[in-house]
Amino acid sequence: MIDEASTLFKEILDTVYENNKHADLELIEEVYRFAEDLHKGQFRKSGEPYILHPMNVALILAKLGLDERAVCAGFLHDVVEDTNCNQFGLADHFGEDVAFLVNGVTKLSKLECNSKEERQLESYRKMFLSMAEDVRVVMIKLADRLHNMRTLRFQKEEKQRAIAQETLEIYAPIANRLGISKVKWELEDLCLRYLEPEAFYDLVERISMKRDEREEYIQNIIGQMTKELDKVEIKAEISGRPKHFFSIYNKMKKQNKDLDELYDLIAVRLLVDSVKDCYAALGIVHTLWRPIPMRFKDYIAMPKPNMYQSLHTTVIGPNGDPFEIQIRTYEMHHTAEYGIAAHWIYKESGGSEISKDNSQLSWLEQIKEMQNEASDSKDFLSSLKIDLFSDTVFVFSPKGEVYELPQGSGPLDFAYKVHSGVGNSCMGAKVNKKIVPLDYQLKNGDIVEILTSKQAKPSLDWVNLCKTSQARNKIRQWFKKEGRDENMQRGKDSLEAELKKKDIEPSAVLHKQDTLIELANRMGYSSWDDVCVGIGNGSLTALQVVNKLYDEYQKYHKIKPAEETVESLLASKANKEVRRKQQDSTKKGTGGIIVEGFEGIPTRFASCCKPLPGDPVVGYITRGRGVTIHHLDCPNIKGGMVKEADRYVHAYWDMEDSGIYQVEVFVIAIDRPKITPEVMSLINDSKVHITAISSRVKEGKTYMNISIEVRNLDQVILMIDKIKSISDVLEVKRTIAD
Repeated sequence: MIDEASTLFKEILDTVYENNKHADLELIEEVYRFAEDLHKGQFRKSGEPYILHPMNVALILAKLGLDERAVCAGFLHDVVEDTNCNQFGLADHFGEDVAFLVNGVTKLSKLECNSKEERQLESYRKMFLSMAEDVRVVMIKLADRLHNMRTLRFQKEEKQRAIAQETLEIYAPIANRLGISKVKWELEDLCLRYLEPEAFYDLVERISMKRDEREEYIQNIIGQMTKELDKVEIKAEISGRPKHFFSIYNKMKKQNKDLDELYDLIAVRLLVDSVKDCYAALGIVHTLWRPIPMRFKDYIAMPKPNMYQSLHTTVIGPNGDPFEIQIRTYEMHHTAEYGIAAHWIYKESGGSEISKDNSQLSWLEQIKEMQNEASDSKDFLSSLKIDLFSDTVFVFSPKGEVYELPQGSGPLDFAYKVHSGVGNSCMGAKVNKKIVPLDYQLKNGDIVEILTSKQAKPSLDWVNLCKTSQARNKIRQWFKKEGRDENMQRGKDSLEAELKKKDIEPSAVLHKQDTLIELANRMGYSSWDDVCVGIGNGSLTALQVVNKLYDEYQKYHKIKPAEETVESLLASKANKEVRRKQQDSTKKGTGGIIVEGFEGIPTRFASCCKPLPGDPVVGYITRGRGVTIHHLDCPNIKGGMVKEADRYVHAYWDMEDSGIYQVEVFVIAIDRPKITPEVMSLINDSKVHITAISSRVKEGKTYMNISIEVRNLDQVILMIDKIKSISDVLEVKRTIAD
């Protein structure tokens, strides 16, 4: 193993030096010795020393052409997670740059999360945000994942499949987005090997059986092309190969065909010196063999977002079988193989940096925008998958500006890509000068014009029409803002109406801003506007707030409490001294309720308001059925507390009670697939039992009534806050009474 490590380390140094003659090889050696010492005594599942893994990661990074600091981070990428070393120690030894890169790829293993899934999602979020700051972070993670996939055979089958699935969903698309085809193709083929082993090995065997036949066919094609290119003095390097296993498998699956039914399994690559020669060679190819209509793509004039440039054409070959030809310059080929790493620049001073072409790397800035708009890590990752990892279409504005959108996008996605103001005022769209519906799917080369009006407003239905998370989030933001304004005004109106019921002029208590802010803070709100919004959306009642305002009003005007107030009625029933003396002999009623002054009286909870431990409550003496416990704000008792004051008694909670209580929660959300199951899943994950649920859809909104079992008010408040965090949820409140 010592010889293997020595050979591997020499290859790393040679590769780094070949890429950059100014590289600090002494730093690399120092880092290697440091990592070797920290990982001493650690072994992988294969039985080999653990240090060989970070060494292979460092070698992959060196072969991709990254600088020595990235290579050093490759050596150190596991030391924070798997040893007693921390980020600050790395910074002291090897500088802030190396420490930042290592921290960016370190899993959040010590983060307090509710589940393994949540921790993994947070790790992704951290990695992508670090990537937005320095793209080397994700390239180190790709190198780490590539070597782990190469050695995946030593893991248990269940873990093999889980890692392969994650790689296919996250890491292969990242490699593709960065344009690193060497890594992308290898990752995808390795994933196929573990996810569909029978199909993989069947493909390997069948393609291998026809190797001689295929090579003869390719040589025939190369011979004809070389002859014609020589005539016009175009120097070219021509090679041919079968397409990658994953690509073939996908084609078989999509077209529902057997391998023998597929013909364009061969790709011929033609490399020339200049762009001019690319198009000249294309003309010769189309002269030799007939091109298949709609199978020509010009990625030179319109590069892919990952910087890939090439001419692609599919033609009918010598034997009547289709095959693909890719034509590009040597420089384009280097970029196709190494992607963003091909744009790494080494300065004369010995430093290095990535060549930042905004048009090619602007999508990195989108990551920061997604972070700000996403409600949680799950939403963030979902946005990444849709907006950055999907196949792409390129469309034009009427002024000729090019916009990149995920495949399946429509006019609304385009509108919100241009500007949120354009999207919010959209009243229709033209594509190629023709009116189209808003569910129209844009195609490459479409010219899109958005028709706007100052009177136009977004519709909730638009959320289901949009492909991009950017567009959906902007629509949601508009509705949340509009909803807030409406709820605020509704809350203010309700508050004023309730004050007038108490013969209090609203201006008498609502003019002192300092008092209002102080009161809002005591109630757990940051501003008085938030209190009004709470009243408007039902999370607070106007009576609750008015009672608190009334206290302030009394202090300000030095008014004695009126006898008919709720507070005085309750106080008249309470003999505090008697209660203190008799508390030991006072028996609990149903579910931990203590009724003051009554011993052994049966109690039950009102079905209309379903009070919970922590709620303000009052007891109502019934005829023959004991005492019914109501929420103090229950609308069913408001009038009776004055008219039948003698039948209302003071009740309070036994704080030691640990009973189970039923409560109703009302949810309003934008209608979309799986919104109801998502809410139910969150509640179940919180270990709260659902006893009943009903759901209906009306005018683009989903309305849910959910019955749950809880132990106290705090549990309900926490549950409501969690539901509010779900994407597309507009409003959540507890139902006190109908």
